[in-house]
Amino acid sequence: MGVNALWAGFWGLVGGISLLLGAGVGLTMRVGQKAIASVMAVGAGVLISSVAFELMDEAFRRGGFDAAAIGLILGSLLYFAADYFLSHRGGKHRKRSQGQQSQDAGVAIAVGALMDGIPESIAIGVSLIGGGSVGWVMVAAVFLSNVPESLSSATGMKKSGYSTHFILLIWTAVVILSALASLFGFLFLQHASGNWIGGIQAFAAGAILTMLSSTMMPEAFTEGGAVVGVLSTLGFLIAFVLSKFE
Repeated sequence: MGVNALWAGFWGLVGGISLLLGAGVGLTMRVGQKAIASVMAVGAGVLISSVAFELMDEAFRRGGFDAAAIGLILGSLLYFAADYFLSHRGGKHRKRSQGQQSQDAGVAIAVGALMDGIPESIAIGVSLIGGGSVGWVMVAAVFLSNVPESLSSATGMKKSGYSTHFILLIWTAVVILSALASLFGFLFLQHASGNWIGGIQAFAAGAILTMLSSTMMPEAFTEGGAVVGVLSTLGFLIAFVLSKFE
């Protein structure tokens, strides 16, 4: 296992560790719904910018239009199908903060959290293939967006009666598996063709965009109101500016 592979796992861990941070805050502090929604909105804007200017640009450069387009659509469709399945198995409200999670939905919530984080982690790992440097704006976007996601979910799970031990166990497992996804994403794809790498990056972009549209942004709007549109735009602008200095 080379140094770059270990770096891929490390940066995947950095991006994912904020899930545990957010869960810890949600379990120990009383955070207002509007504050959670505001951070979620900014994180969504940052992620959208990173998807557009980091993942899709790189996917097009590596694999061309066909790989980027096919990967994007497949990522979106697969995430939609998986989310639809989980939503009918108790995971529909996994990111809600008002206690909507049912007591028998623990597995679905855990799988859903992992499903949300895997595409981001793989994208981080793949960015190091071919001697590339990690996209720190992408890592920052993942880190920032993860905090309100786990904060909101952990708060809701606590209100639904889940134990603190169980909630922390779920998010710790998700953090570890996210780091492994980044590591193995690098290992399995380091000798792949440009088309495959570009397709995987676009696949991750499609999954992330679908996740944002179907779960993260609706939750932010429900809890924060129309102002979250402005906050998302600010998040997008911040990531766009930072990407030009990367």
